[in-house]
Amino acid sequence: QVQLVESGGGLVQAGGSLRLVCVGSGIIYATNIMGWYRQTPGKPRELVATIKPSSTDYAESVKGRFTISRNYTKKMVTLQMENLKPEDTAVYYCDARTLKDFWGQGTQVTVSQ
Repeated sequence: QVQLVESGGGLVQAGGSLRLVCVGSGIIYATNIMGWYRQTPGKPRELVATIKPSSTDYAESVKGRFTISRNYTKKMVTLQMENLKPEDTAVYYCDARTLKDFWGQGTQVTVSQ
């Protein structure tokens, strides 16, 4: 069973930075995609960024501001978020795609104007 634990959310002013960390346990292979998604009330969960060996993918809205990285040995994925905007406010979820999608419990990010 895969378990994911996120940390690093919080309240920040617009233009500020936050770093989200997700630590996984269980069987997560290096070839499995890991990533971050976010969700606001009443809206579907949306892709923020994903990473696998030699490949990253970002939502257009975060390109140039967010950076995803991964420590394959520690099964850890981080999301460095710079120049945050109020529209980045959401619950951020870590995802590991093995035989199915496994999700963390989510961490709240709130960006004030």
